[in-house]
Amino acid sequence: MTDEQIVKGCIEKSAIAQKTLYEKFVRKMMGVCLRYCDNTEEAEDVVQNGFISIFENIESYKGTGSLEGWIRKIMVNAALTNIRKNKKLKQNIELDSVEFMLPSNMNTGDSYAVKDLLKIIQTLPLGFKTVFNLYAIEGYSHKEIGDMLNISESTSKSQYSRAKAHLQKMIPIERD
Repeated sequence: MTDEQIVKGCIEKSAIAQKTLYEKFVRKMMGVCLRYCDNTEEAEDVVQNGFISIFENIESYKGTGSLEGWIRKIMVNAALTNIRKNKKLKQNIELDSVEFMLPSNMNTGDSYAVKDLLKIIQTLPLGFKTVFNLYAIEGYSHKEIGDMLNISESTSKSQYSRAKAHLQKMIPIERD
């Protein structure tokens, strides 16, 4: 099925089309949600809520951009809603009060696989992690992030800078 056919079927509430859409995107969207959540179970809940939102609002997809991009935006919003709902997001986190640990099976000189980098990003404090994901991975501007998270643009920039600094400490780069 093409994306157009899948969307049309979902609008018509076709279980086959809904299953096809889910199976086509669930793995990628799980990856998106894992970057914002503390664990797999929480990410699974966010993905589930995201797909519910997708199926409830599928008729609002106009086909002007990619279907995957539209779905990704809904998943990011579902993750942010989850963060706000749980009241976890802290606007300012003192760096000295946070301890970071690499997984014990990782050697700092080794090259990192994507899954290892994801684990490291997940160890960031929630404010750092959220801003880092929105800016560096999703491509939102600091102004957009500020609006989404109800923080100032400068707070977004500060959180990103601190997240980047922590990641650089956690992933030493070997220099020749």
